[in-house]
Amino acid sequence: MALARNRRHQRTVDYWPGFVDALSTLLMAIMFLLTVFVVGQFILSREISGRDEVLNRLNSRINDLVEQLALEKNGKQDLEDTVANLQASLSSAESERSRLQALLSAGSGNSQAAEAKVGTLSQQLDEQKQASARALSQVDLLNQQIAALRSQIAAVEAALQASESKDQSSQVKIADLGRRLNVALAQRVQELNRYRSDFFGRLREILSDRDNIRIVGDRFVFQSEVLFPSGAADLNPAGQAEMAKLAAALIDLSKEIPPEINWVLRVDGHTDNVPLSGSGRYQDNWALSSARAIAVVKFLIAQGVPADRLVAAGFGEFQPIAPGDTPEVRATNRRIELKLTEK
Repeated sequence: MALARNRRHQRTVDYWPGFVDALSTLLMAIMFLLTVFVVGQFILSREISGRDEVLNRLNSRINDLVEQLALEKNGKQDLEDTVANLQASLSSAESERSRLQALLSAGSGNSQAAEAKVGTLSQQLDEQKQASARALSQVDLLNQQIAALRSQIAAVEAALQASESKDQSSQVKIADLGRRLNVALAQRVQELNRYRSDFFGRLREILSDRDNIRIVGDRFVFQSEVLFPSGAADLNPAGQAEMAKLAAALIDLSKEIPPEINWVLRVDGHTDNVPLSGSGRYQDNWALSSARAIAVVKFLIAQGVPADRLVAAGFGEFQPIAPGDTPEVRATNRRIELKLTEK
Protein backbone atom coordinates (compact mmCIF):
# COMPACT_ATOMS: atom_id res chain seq x y z
CA MET A 1 0.00 0.00 0.00
CA ALA A 2 2.78 2.46 0.87
CA LEU A 3 4.53 1.63 -2.38
CA ALA A 4 1.33 2.28 -4.36
CA ARG A 5 0.85 5.60 -2.61
CA ASN A 6 4.39 6.64 -3.42
CA ARG A 7 3.88 5.76 -7.08
CA ARG A 8 0.63 7.74 -7.17
CA HIS A 9 2.38 10.71 -5.58
CA GLN A 10 5.20 10.52 -8.10
CA ARG A 11 2.73 10.37 -10.94
CA THR A 12 1.21 13.71 -9.92
CA VAL A 13 4.52 15.50 -10.55
CA ASP A 14 3.89 16.49 -14.13
CA TYR A 15 6.06 18.94 -16.04
CA TRP A 16 4.07 18.57 -19.23
CA PRO A 17 1.59 21.46 -18.59
CA GLY A 18 4.46 23.95 -18.29
CA PHE A 19 5.88 22.77 -21.59
CA VAL A 20 2.42 23.01 -23.14
CA ASP A 21 1.99 26.58 -21.88
CA ALA A 22 5.34 27.60 -23.35
CA LEU A 23 4.52 25.95 -26.68
CA SER A 24 1.07 27.60 -26.70
CA THR A 25 2.64 31.00 -26.07
CA LEU A 26 5.07 30.48 -28.95
CA LEU A 27 2.28 29.47 -31.32
CA MET A 28 0.15 32.45 -30.32
CA ALA A 29 3.11 34.77 -30.88
CA ILE A 30 3.65 33.31 -34.35
CA MET A 31 -0.06 33.71 -35.15
CA PHE A 32 0.10 37.29 -33.91
CA LEU A 33 3.08 38.12 -36.11
CA LEU A 34 1.30 36.62 -39.13
CA THR A 35 -1.81 38.67 -38.30
CA VAL A 36 0.21 41.89 -38.04
CA PHE A 37 1.94 41.10 -41.32
CA VAL A 38 -1.34 40.45 -43.14
CA VAL A 39 -2.99 43.59 -41.68
CA GLY A 40 0.04 45.70 -42.57
CA GLN A 41 0.14 44.33 -46.10
CA PHE A 42 -3.59 44.99 -46.54
CA ILE A 43 -3.36 48.61 -45.31
CA LEU A 44 -0.19 49.22 -47.30
CA SER A 45 -1.74 47.84 -50.50
CA ARG A 46 -4.77 50.12 -50.06
CA GLU A 47 -2.55 53.15 -49.46
CA ILE A 48 -0.34 52.34 -52.46
CA SER A 49 -3.30 51.70 -54.78
CA GLY A 50 -4.88 55.00 -53.73
CA ARG A 51 -1.62 56.87 -54.23
CA ASP A 52 -1.10 55.31 -57.68
CA GLU A 53 -4.60 56.36 -58.71
CA VAL A 54 -3.96 59.96 -57.60
CA LEU A 55 -0.58 60.02 -59.34
CA ASN A 56 -2.12 58.68 -62.55
CA ARG A 57 -4.79 61.39 -62.50
CA LEU A 58 -2.22 64.09 -61.85
CA ASN A 59 0.10 62.83 -64.60
CA SER A 60 -2.83 62.70 -67.03
CA ARG A 61 -3.77 66.27 -66.13
CA ILE A 62 -0.16 67.42 -66.64
CA ASN A 63 -0.06 65.75 -70.07
CA ASP A 64 -3.29 67.47 -71.08
CA LEU A 65 -1.99 70.84 -69.94
CA VAL A 66 1.31 70.33 -71.76
CA GLU A 67 -0.58 69.50 -74.97
CA GLN A 68 -2.76 72.60 -74.58
CA LEU A 69 0.34 74.69 -73.91
CA ALA A 70 1.98 73.35 -77.09
CA LEU A 71 -1.14 74.18 -79.12
CA GLU A 72 -1.31 77.67 -77.65
CA LYS A 73 2.37 78.22 -78.43
CA ASN A 74 1.80 77.14 -82.05
CA GLY A 75 -1.17 79.50 -82.34
CA LYS A 76 0.87 82.31 -80.84
CA GLN A 77 3.66 81.71 -83.35
CA ASP A 78 1.16 81.83 -86.22
CA LEU A 79 -0.27 85.11 -84.96
CA GLU A 80 3.20 86.56 -84.50
CA ASP A 81 4.01 85.64 -88.11
CA THR A 82 0.76 87.28 -89.23
CA VAL A 83 1.60 90.42 -87.26
CA ALA A 84 5.06 90.50 -88.81
CA ASN A 85 3.54 90.20 -92.30
CA LEU A 86 1.01 92.94 -91.54
CA GLN A 87 3.72 95.21 -90.22
CA ALA A 88 5.79 94.59 -93.38
CA SER A 89 2.73 95.38 -95.56
CA LEU A 90 2.10 98.47 -93.44
CA SER A 91 5.65 99.66 -94.01
CA SER A 92 5.31 99.06 -97.74
CA ALA A 93 2.01 100.97 -97.81
CA GLU A 94 3.56 103.88 -95.91
CA SER A 95 6.42 103.97 -98.38
CA GLU A 96 3.99 103.89 -101.32
CA ARG A 97 1.89 106.64 -99.83
CA SER A 98 4.97 108.78 -99.28
CA ARG A 99 6.06 108.20 -102.87
CA LEU A 100 2.63 109.17 -104.19
CA GLN A 101 2.47 112.27 -102.08
CA ALA A 102 5.88 113.24 -103.46
CA LEU A 103 4.63 112.71 -107.00
CA LEU A 104 1.49 114.72 -106.17
CA SER A 105 3.51 117.63 -104.99
CA ALA A 106 5.86 117.37 -108.04
CA GLY A 107 3.18 117.67 -110.76
CA SER A 108 -0.39 118.85 -110.94
CA GLY A 109 -1.45 117.03 -114.15
CA ASN A 110 -1.92 113.73 -112.48
CA SER A 111 -3.02 115.14 -109.12
CA GLN A 112 -6.52 113.72 -109.22
CA ALA A 113 -5.35 110.20 -110.10
CA ALA A 114 -2.58 110.42 -107.50
CA GLU A 115 -5.03 111.61 -104.85
CA ALA A 116 -7.38 108.75 -105.68
CA LYS A 117 -4.55 106.26 -105.39
CA VAL A 118 -3.40 107.87 -102.16
CA GLY A 119 -6.97 107.57 -100.78
CA THR A 120 -7.09 103.91 -101.75
CA LEU A 121 -3.72 103.26 -100.15
CA SER A 122 -4.78 105.15 -97.02
CA GLN A 123 -7.90 102.97 -96.77
CA GLN A 124 -5.83 99.85 -97.24
CA LEU A 125 -3.38 101.15 -94.66
CA ASP A 126 -6.19 101.72 -92.14
CA GLU A 127 -7.53 98.21 -92.75
CA GLN A 128 -4.07 96.71 -92.25
CA LYS A 129 -3.65 98.73 -89.05
CA GLN A 130 -6.97 97.38 -87.76
CA ALA A 131 -5.94 93.83 -88.72
CA SER A 132 -2.61 94.36 -87.00
CA ALA A 133 -4.37 95.64 -83.88
CA ARG A 134 -6.66 92.59 -83.84
CA ALA A 135 -3.65 90.27 -84.25
CA LEU A 136 -1.82 92.00 -81.41
CA SER A 137 -4.95 91.66 -79.25
CA GLN A 138 -5.05 87.92 -80.02
CA VAL A 139 -1.35 87.64 -79.17
CA ASP A 140 -2.03 89.29 -75.80
CA LEU A 141 -4.93 86.89 -75.20
CA LEU A 142 -2.72 83.91 -76.06
CA ASN A 143 -0.05 85.19 -73.67
CA GLN A 144 -2.64 85.35 -70.90
CA GLN A 145 -3.85 81.81 -71.71
CA ILE A 146 -0.28 80.50 -71.72
CA ALA A 147 0.34 82.17 -68.34
CA ALA A 148 -2.86 80.56 -66.98
CA LEU A 149 -1.80 77.14 -68.30
CA ARG A 150 1.60 77.52 -66.69
CA SER A 151 -0.11 78.40 -63.39
CA GLN A 152 -2.28 75.29 -63.67
CA ILE A 153 0.77 73.13 -64.37
CA ALA A 154 2.51 74.62 -61.33
CA ALA A 155 -0.59 73.90 -59.19
CA VAL A 156 -0.75 70.31 -60.42
CA GLU A 157 2.94 69.79 -59.68
CA ALA A 158 2.42 71.24 -56.20
CA ALA A 159 -0.51 68.85 -55.68
CA LEU A 160 1.67 65.96 -56.86
CA GLN A 161 4.40 66.89 -54.39
CA ALA A 162 1.80 67.17 -51.62
CA SER A 163 0.47 63.71 -52.52
CA GLU A 164 3.96 62.25 -52.33
CA SER A 165 4.53 63.92 -48.96
CA LYS A 166 1.20 62.56 -47.73
CA ASP A 167 2.19 59.10 -48.92
CA GLN A 168 5.42 59.27 -46.95
CA SER A 169 3.48 60.40 -43.89
CA SER A 170 1.04 57.50 -44.40
CA GLN A 171 3.93 55.05 -44.51
CA VAL A 172 5.21 56.39 -41.20
CA LYS A 173 1.71 56.13 -39.67
CA ILE A 174 1.34 52.56 -40.95
CA ALA A 175 4.66 51.58 -39.40
CA ASP A 176 3.66 53.18 -36.09
CA LEU A 177 0.23 51.50 -36.24
CA GLY A 178 1.84 48.13 -36.85
CA ARG A 179 4.19 48.64 -33.92
CA ARG A 180 1.37 49.65 -31.57
CA LEU A 181 -0.79 46.76 -32.80
CA ASN A 182 2.14 44.43 -32.22
CA VAL A 183 2.55 45.62 -28.64
CA ALA A 184 -1.19 45.51 -27.90
CA LEU A 185 -1.69 42.02 -29.32
CA ALA A 186 1.41 40.74 -27.54
CA GLN A 187 0.00 42.03 -24.25
CA ARG A 188 -3.38 40.39 -24.94
CA VAL A 189 -1.71 37.09 -25.82
CA GLN A 190 0.38 37.15 -22.67
CA GLU A 191 -2.62 38.00 -20.50
CA LEU A 192 -4.81 35.32 -22.04
CA ASN A 193 -2.04 32.73 -21.68
CA ARG A 194 -1.65 33.65 -18.03
CA TYR A 195 -5.37 33.22 -17.40
CA ARG A 196 -5.41 29.99 -19.40
CA SER A 197 -2.62 28.59 -17.22
CA ASP A 198 -4.50 29.76 -14.12
CA PHE A 199 -7.69 28.12 -15.40
CA PHE A 200 -5.96 24.80 -16.10
CA GLY A 201 -4.29 24.95 -12.70
CA ARG A 202 -7.64 25.38 -10.97
CA LEU A 203 -9.17 22.54 -12.98
CA ARG A 204 -6.33 20.26 -11.94
CA GLU A 205 -7.01 21.15 -8.33
CA ILE A 206 -10.79 20.70 -8.32
CA LEU A 207 -11.09 17.69 -10.65
CA SER A 208 -10.02 14.30 -9.47
CA ASP A 209 -6.75 12.81 -10.69
CA ARG A 210 -8.23 10.41 -13.21
CA ASP A 211 -6.71 8.96 -16.34
CA ASN A 212 -9.77 9.86 -18.41
CA ILE A 213 -9.46 13.60 -17.58
CA ARG A 214 -6.17 15.07 -18.82
CA ILE A 215 -4.44 17.96 -20.60
CA VAL A 216 -3.50 17.58 -24.27
CA GLY A 217 -1.65 20.59 -25.66
CA ASP A 218 -3.65 23.73 -24.85
CA ARG A 219 -6.88 21.81 -24.20
CA PHE A 220 -8.48 20.11 -21.21
CA VAL A 221 -9.83 16.73 -22.34
CA PHE A 222 -12.69 14.67 -20.88
CA GLN A 223 -13.26 11.18 -22.20
CA SER A 224 -16.85 10.79 -23.35
CA GLU A 225 -17.46 7.86 -20.99
CA VAL A 226 -17.00 10.25 -18.05
CA LEU A 227 -19.84 12.51 -19.23
CA PHE A 228 -22.23 10.56 -21.47
CA PRO A 229 -23.78 7.12 -21.83
CA SER A 230 -22.74 5.24 -24.96
CA GLY A 231 -24.31 6.70 -28.12
CA ALA A 232 -26.17 9.42 -26.17
CA ALA A 233 -25.72 13.15 -25.65
CA ASP A 234 -27.37 13.57 -22.22
CA LEU A 235 -24.95 14.26 -19.37
CA ASN A 236 -24.96 11.47 -16.79
CA PRO A 237 -24.84 12.29 -13.06
CA ALA A 238 -21.06 11.89 -12.89
CA GLY A 239 -20.66 14.16 -15.91
CA GLN A 240 -22.95 16.78 -14.39
CA ALA A 241 -20.87 16.76 -11.21
CA GLU A 242 -17.64 17.28 -13.15
CA MET A 243 -19.17 20.03 -15.31
CA ALA A 244 -20.53 21.79 -12.21
CA LYS A 245 -16.97 21.98 -10.85
CA LEU A 246 -15.82 23.31 -14.19
CA ALA A 247 -18.58 25.95 -14.23
CA ALA A 248 -17.66 27.16 -10.73
CA ALA A 249 -14.01 27.54 -11.71
CA LEU A 250 -14.94 29.34 -14.93
CA ILE A 251 -17.28 31.78 -13.15
CA ASP A 252 -14.57 32.64 -10.61
CA LEU A 253 -12.00 33.13 -13.35
CA SER A 254 -14.33 35.33 -15.43
CA LYS A 255 -14.44 37.82 -12.57
CA GLU A 256 -10.65 38.23 -12.77
CA ILE A 257 -10.20 38.49 -16.55
CA PRO A 258 -10.27 42.16 -17.67
CA PRO A 259 -13.30 43.06 -19.82
CA GLU A 260 -11.12 44.15 -22.74
CA ILE A 261 -9.94 40.55 -23.24
CA ASN A 262 -12.54 39.02 -25.56
CA TRP A 263 -12.28 35.41 -24.40
CA VAL A 264 -14.46 32.34 -24.91
CA LEU A 265 -14.44 28.74 -23.72
CA ARG A 266 -14.70 26.50 -26.78
CA VAL A 267 -16.31 23.10 -26.25
CA ASP A 268 -15.41 20.60 -28.99
CA GLY A 269 -17.17 17.26 -29.38
CA HIS A 270 -15.33 14.27 -30.93
CA THR A 271 -16.35 10.68 -31.63
CA ASP A 272 -14.51 7.54 -32.70
CA ASN A 273 -14.54 6.23 -36.29
CA VAL A 274 -17.30 3.68 -35.79
CA PRO A 275 -20.26 4.81 -37.94
CA LEU A 276 -23.72 5.00 -36.38
CA SER A 277 -26.51 2.82 -37.70
CA GLY A 278 -28.59 5.85 -38.63
CA SER A 279 -31.74 4.39 -37.10
CA GLY A 280 -31.30 5.96 -33.69
CA ARG A 281 -31.66 9.49 -32.42
CA TYR A 282 -28.51 10.65 -34.23
CA GLN A 283 -27.94 9.93 -37.90
CA ASP A 284 -24.13 10.09 -37.86
CA ASN A 285 -21.09 11.02 -35.78
CA TRP A 286 -21.34 14.66 -36.87
CA ALA A 287 -24.73 14.97 -35.18
CA LEU A 288 -23.61 13.05 -32.08
CA SER A 289 -20.44 15.09 -31.53
CA SER A 290 -22.31 18.37 -32.05
CA ALA A 291 -25.12 17.34 -29.69
CA ARG A 292 -22.64 16.43 -26.95
CA ALA A 293 -20.82 19.76 -27.26
CA ILE A 294 -24.15 21.63 -27.15
CA ALA A 295 -25.25 19.62 -24.10
CA VAL A 296 -22.10 20.67 -22.21
CA VAL A 297 -22.58 24.32 -23.22
CA LYS A 298 -26.24 24.36 -22.15
CA PHE A 299 -25.35 22.78 -18.79
CA LEU A 300 -22.64 25.40 -18.18
CA ILE A 301 -25.12 28.17 -19.05
CA ALA A 302 -27.60 26.68 -16.57
CA GLN A 303 -24.83 26.83 -13.94
CA GLY A 304 -24.38 30.58 -14.52
CA VAL A 305 -21.65 30.80 -17.16
CA PRO A 306 -22.47 33.67 -19.59
CA ALA A 307 -23.71 32.32 -22.92
CA ASP A 308 -21.63 34.81 -24.91
CA ARG A 309 -18.47 33.25 -23.43
CA LEU A 310 -19.21 29.76 -24.74
CA VAL A 311 -18.84 28.14 -28.18
CA ALA A 312 -19.93 24.61 -29.18
CA ALA A 313 -18.45 22.72 -32.12
CA GLY A 314 -18.78 19.16 -33.41
CA PHE A 315 -15.97 17.42 -35.31
CA GLY A 316 -17.30 13.88 -35.65
CA GLU A 317 -14.52 11.32 -36.06
CA PHE A 318 -12.36 13.53 -38.28
CA GLN A 319 -9.97 14.98 -35.65
CA PRO A 320 -8.54 11.94 -33.84
CA ILE A 321 -5.68 12.35 -31.37
CA ALA A 322 -4.61 8.70 -31.61
CA PRO A 323 -4.33 6.64 -34.83
CA GLY A 324 -5.62 3.11 -35.13
CA ASP A 325 -8.78 1.04 -34.72
CA THR A 326 -8.24 -0.73 -31.41
CA PRO A 327 -10.83 -0.34 -28.63
CA GLU A 328 -8.31 1.61 -26.56
CA VAL A 329 -7.61 4.05 -29.42
CA ARG A 330 -11.30 4.54 -30.09
CA ALA A 331 -11.95 5.24 -26.43
CA THR A 332 -9.19 7.85 -26.49
CA ASN A 333 -10.69 9.59 -29.52
CA ARG A 334 -14.18 9.75 -27.97
CA ARG A 335 -13.81 12.98 -26.01
CA ILE A 336 -14.92 16.48 -25.10
CA GLU A 337 -12.19 19.14 -25.36
CA LEU A 338 -12.24 22.51 -23.59
CA LYS A 339 -10.09 25.38 -24.80
CA LEU A 340 -9.88 28.90 -23.36
CA THR A 341 -9.20 31.16 -26.34
CA GLU A 342 -10.05 34.49 -27.98
CA LYS A 343 -13.07 35.14 -30.16
